[in-house]
Amino acid sequence: MTIAARIRTVVLWALAFVVLAVLAALMWAHTVMAGDREAALTVWRTDALSITDTGHSVILAPTSGSSDHGLVFVPGARVDPYAYLFKLSGIAEAGTTVVITKPTLNLALADLRPLETFTDDVPDVDSWVVGGHSLGGVKACQYATDDRVDGLLLFGSYCASDLSGSGLPALSFVGENDGLSTPEKIADAGGNLPETATVREIPGANHANFGNYGAQAGDGESTANDAAVQRMITEEYAAWAATLPS
Repeated sequence: MTIAARIRTVVLWALAFVVLAVLAALMWAHTVMAGDREAALTVWRTDALSITDTGHSVILAPTSGSSDHGLVFVPGARVDPYAYLFKLSGIAEAGTTVVITKPTLNLALADLRPLETFTDDVPDVDSWVVGGHSLGGVKACQYATDDRVDGLLLFGSYCASDLSGSGLPALSFVGENDGLSTPEKIADAGGNLPETATVREIPGANHANFGNYGAQAGDGESTANDAAVQRMITEEYAAWAATLPS
């Protein structure tokens, strides 16, 4: 075999490896952790809420009264957006329109679309909070630099970017038994949030308790009641949101 032929063989094998690696990565990204059907049906059956799928987001809105307050919420990596319906339903019933994004490749950090992609879904809302779970929270911290954002909501997450000098109101929920975004990891990254950030630990909750999608590899064991987690999120968010600029 000539040197040129050997080079061609090596190049072909290298290209084949790259193609296989890309295909494997795409298959992995498209294998989502599906939302729990019963938890989602609880929300679908609630007359007080409407659910709309735009193709790039899922909108959870109150059916009565006007809603001028909105929340753009980014799912965790490879988690079905519908897995967050139940945990966010109390916030929506209290009058907040929730827009759950459908991240590119199901990976929040791979989504390069601007915030207005999702806020434009609800043009009547003029006051926005951005939030997210796990890596979705990291993406929300990036969105938080937008001038239209009035607050930041984190579920088992933390900021990789420095928002400490922003003065932005922030509410961070921490799962006591979270084995992925552990309380220690969140505390270590706490310096990236403003000193005024509100931190609330949910007793017995693990990483997956922030949604409804079953067990997650590497997570701690949950001892929390699902309805109690939802209720705490709803009540704490209401009290915090009442302090935001109107």
